Amino acid sequence: MTRIELRVLKWIAEHKVWQKWGAVHTAIYRATGGRVGHSSGAITNLLLTTTGRKTGQPRTVPLSYICDGADHVIVASNGGADRDPIWWLNLEANPAATIQIEGTTLPVIAREAGDSDRERLWPLLEKGNFFYKRHRANTERHIPIVILSTDGRDRS
Repeated sequence: MTRIELRVLKWIAEHKVWQKWGAVHTAIYRATGGRVGHSSGAITNLLLTTTGRKTGQPRTVPLSYICDGADHVIVASNGGADRDPIWWLNLEANPAATIQIEGTTLPVIAREAGDSDRERLWPLLEKGNFFYKRHRANTERHIPIVILSTDGRDRS
């Protein structure tokens, strides 16, 4: 990618338009039980609902994911922005959340992947979402890989 393309991607990631698109994606996903919005080509999406660390209110965002056994794996890339996404800050404050995958909603506990899991998961994540390679190129920030466990155990 050229520097101009990377700068455009970073601008999009840091702009409010991205949040507005997320709200539209979430509404369509919910209204159709995920029939529309769950997948786009090879990329699969879930809805993550966290508890706002300042407001205590539920906050829902659509995110791409991969499965790793019984776990679901997401990336706090924030489109390559230089700051963490709000949903990740919410999970750091309270790792209990819910995910919706198509018509199924599940409680989850979030944890950041350790070094060995990061090494194993990055290639799988980049295969599942080709944008992640660009996101990594766009920032010097550590990008958390987040493992969502549905069995209620924190395996950190």
